[in-house]
Amino acid sequence: MDLLDRLQQKYNPLGQDLAGYLEGLLYSDFLNYWDYIHLDTLLSLQTPRTKIPDEEIFIMYHQITELYFKLCLHEYQQLGNDPAPTVNKVIQRVGRINRYFENLIASFDVMVDGMDQREFLKFRMALMPASGFQSVQYRMIEICSTDLRNLTDKAKRQALGQQSTQEELFGCIYWKEGATEAATGAKTLTLLQFEEKYSDQLIQHAREYQHKNLWFIVKQLPQEDQQNEKLIAHLKELDSNVNVNWPLMHYKSAVRYLHRNPDDIAATGGTNWQKYLPPRFQKRIFYPEIWTQQEIDNWGKGWVNDIVGEVD
Repeated sequence: MDLLDRLQQKYNPLGQDLAGYLEGLLYSDFLNYWDYIHLDTLLSLQTPRTKIPDEEIFIMYHQITELYFKLCLHEYQQLGNDPAPTVNKVIQRVGRINRYFENLIASFDVMVDGMDQREFLKFRMALMPASGFQSVQYRMIEICSTDLRNLTDKAKRQALGQQSTQEELFGCIYWKEGATEAATGAKTLTLLQFEEKYSDQLIQHAREYQHKNLWFIVKQLPQEDQQNEKLIAHLKELDSNVNVNWPLMHYKSAVRYLHRNPDDIAATGGTNWQKYLPPRFQKRIFYPEIWTQQEIDNWGKGWVNDIVGEVD
C-alpha cells in the first residue's frame, strides 16, 4: 500500500491515471538481458571489408574503444553540468575516467600482439583512407579536459593572443599537423574528410566546454581544494593516460606493424605517425601548471626508451 501511495503521488501531479499504468503491467513482457542491451544488433555491427580473419579483431577492438570514450564523455558531461562541483566530486569522476583509460591501455595488446602482421598489412590497405585519427570522441575528450589553448600546435601557441576566440584556437589545433603528407605538407584525404564531417560539431563542442572543461572547473574550486594532493594525483594520471600512455600504445603498434620510413605512411590513412604519435614531439599537456619543468622537458621520453626503444 505504501508503494501504491507513492506511485499515486508521482502520477497525480502529471494528470496521469495510475490505474492505467498498472493495467499495462499485466500485458507488458518481462525485460530480458539481450533486448535491454540490444545484443543481436551489437553483434551484427562487425562488417569486414575483406575476407582476412584478423580484420574482425581490428573492428571489434576499435568499437570497444569508442564505447569507452563514450563512458568518458558521460563523466565529463555530468561534471560540466554540475551547478556546484566539489573537490570530491571532481576526484570521483576523474577517477572513473582514469579507470576507463587504464582498461583501454591494458587491453591494447589485443592490437599489438593479437593480430598476424601479414594479415594486418593486407586488410589495412583495404581501409584507406580511414584512420583512428578520425575518432571524433577522442577529440571531444581532449576539449573536455583542458583549455583549448593547451591543445594548439606548440609552434603556434605563443603567437596566439590571450583574447583568441575558440574558432581561432581551433584553427591551430595540434592534430591537424598529424594528418599532412610528409613530403608536401598538404592535407591528407583523411584530414579533409574529418574536417568536413566534424569541424562545426567540434567548434560548437569547444564553445560549450570553454567554461566547463575539467581544468576550468578545477580553477573555480577554493584555493585549498586546488592543492588537494589526491586531486593533483588524479589530474596527473589523466594527463599521462590520455597524452602519453594511450598515444604511445598506438606508437608501439605502429612500430610493430609498419615500416619506419616516414614517407611510407599509407597504412595509417596518410597520417605521419612517426612525428604525430610520440608525446615528446607534440608536448601536449592538459595541465602544465601541475608538472615540474623537468617533467615537461622529458614528457613521454622515458616510456619510449623503456617500452618501444629509441626511434628517431
